[in-house]
Amino acid sequence: MSECTHDCSTCSANCPSKNKQSREDMFEKPNELSSVKHIIGVVSGKGGVGKSLVTSMLAVLMQRKGYRVGILDADITGPSIPKAFGLDAPVEGDGLGMIPPATKTGIEVMSVNLMLDDVTRPVVWRGPVIAGTVKQFWTDTIWNNIDYLFVDCPPGTGDVPLTVFQSLPLSGIVIVSSPQDLVSMIVSKAANMAQMMNIPVLGLVENMSYVLCPDCGKKINVFGESHIEEIAEKFGYPLLGRIPMDYRLSALCDRGMIELMENNWLDTAADALETAYPAEKAD
Repeated sequence: MSECTHDCSTCSANCPSKNKQSREDMFEKPNELSSVKHIIGVVSGKGGVGKSLVTSMLAVLMQRKGYRVGILDADITGPSIPKAFGLDAPVEGDGLGMIPPATKTGIEVMSVNLMLDDVTRPVVWRGPVIAGTVKQFWTDTIWNNIDYLFVDCPPGTGDVPLTVFQSLPLSGIVIVSSPQDLVSMIVSKAANMAQMMNIPVLGLVENMSYVLCPDCGKKINVFGESHIEEIAEKFGYPLLGRIPMDYRLSALCDRGMIELMENNWLDTAADALETAYPAEKAD
């Protein structure tokens, strides 16, 4: 067995300290005027499960707790964060960096849709260009004293999620899933990638869990019986919340008014974030 020399540059031992230093060596430096305490990635092994919704809801809840919050929309080809917040202000900046516009309650947002003259215009870029844009959203943006910066990742384990995992100093990630039978595969892909990159998993959120009957209040499992508790136990992750299919929440997103949501579905997730990654509340 190799003996640790306490100098990772020359040591041949494959230990956690060396792996951590190797990962930190890959981080892109933030803008020198930025201040970000914690970065939380919101990920999934497949698309269409509601990562942007969970990102938006968590951002709103942490802002309501009194923290300064930002969202880095890393889903370059399918950005939806500005729409959910009704944000259409352009990104401004100067030689020092880009200034992210803020939502009505003060959540800072950086998204490619805020840079397009026509938000319906497709972003037809190859992977390296998209990955480079995500890096610039971190390195060239002046994030103003942010306590929690949420990164809305595109689905899967390709170029952009890998760029986020390697280039940004993530504090941890939240994995979003849905009740379908393939949920185990969805969680497994994201969980295994996080394990490979030595990134902590805060827990799981299940979206589209059920529908409440408007007449009797009975829970209807549209996609069949959920197995999220079993999956959470299998991987040892806490279940942070279950979000039902609710037309009122969809309507708020469509109208750009997600900040007016009234529910407690992710309160456990917000409390877990606050406990795991403490920060001083804004004055």
